[in-house]
Amino acid sequence: MAQIDAFFKLMHDQGASDLHLASGQQPALRLNGDIERIKYDRLTSDKLRGMLYEITSQEKIKVFEETGDVDFGYEIPGLARYRANYFMQKNGISAVFREIPSDILTAEQLGLPPVISKLADLPRGLVLVTGPTGSGKSTTLAAIIDQANKTRKDHIITVEDPVEFVHKSHACIINHREVGTHTQTFSAALRGALREDPDIILVGELRDLETISLAVEAASTGHLVFGTLHTSSAAKTVDRIIEVFPSTEQAQIRSTLSDGLRAVVAQVLFKRIDKKGRCAAMEILVATPAVRNLIRESKTHQISSMIQTGKQYGMQLLDDAIMGLYKKGWISPDEAYSKANNKGIFRPFLKTQPTDFTEA
Repeated sequence: MAQIDAFFKLMHDQGASDLHLASGQQPALRLNGDIERIKYDRLTSDKLRGMLYEITSQEKIKVFEETGDVDFGYEIPGLARYRANYFMQKNGISAVFREIPSDILTAEQLGLPPVISKLADLPRGLVLVTGPTGSGKSTTLAAIIDQANKTRKDHIITVEDPVEFVHKSHACIINHREVGTHTQTFSAALRGALREDPDIILVGELRDLETISLAVEAASTGHLVFGTLHTSSAAKTVDRIIEVFPSTEQAQIRSTLSDGLRAVVAQVLFKRIDKKGRCAAMEILVATPAVRNLIRESKTHQISSMIQTGKQYGMQLLDDAIMGLYKKGWISPDEAYSKANNKGIFRPFLKTQPTDFTEA
């Protein structure tokens, strides 16, 4: 057993989402969104480097020492998988580990809206799950892939950096590919995937023009493609996809995207105040013919209105979802206000008015 595994066991037992190890500081856990120090000596750079290198392959160590950054996956059988990131900083080496649960929760267990499960049944198209880092995008996608894995008879390829949730093949065949280990880049893996007879492709992150272009192309040629972006709303997600392309190509990508897009799920995590844990609020856009028309005609500013009138399709605005959580007594008014798109809706519920000058 590696020395660092004791921290992972503590992390697991406490229900923490992340472990922070930084040279010159005490170790810390992120518990329900907050950083909490562990009662332990400050870590020297040499001691921490020894602990980290004990669980790291020589190949990854070489990458880290050449670049100052490295990502990879680490697993403790019977406990959990971890997404690891090492980086150099002023005081020496540091690392952050995100726990990836071994058990994949279903959409129902996660309390997700019913329309989320239906995304696993789509025959083709592009589905985007968006939100800030640590908002639960991977967990939502894992639930959707798990549903497809159990109910379809297809070939699923995942491309991630690193591999997070590991799915055992049930009715489907699943192949996991890790960028940097099994393939050089997301775009290279996507190009290869189109020759590997896939039905469903999961792209861990749509980072650049080539990857986005290939994902949209795959969705338009009969594949079901899932991907993530760091955007805060459905409308901004559509704009982000289009704005990646040169202006001379944007009219064409609007047309292609309008045909291929099936849904956008933008989510935010909240700390619960009624019990320990966190919950997600989701904005859900379903690409109805009317929504496709807005994308094609460059009227994405009207998407929010379309979501508001599309509840029969399972659509909902993020602020409506946040309001639902607030009325249930699950989240605080301050956090609801801080993460809402239209903050004015939640201002009357605040005991003290905010001092954030950027919201003036």
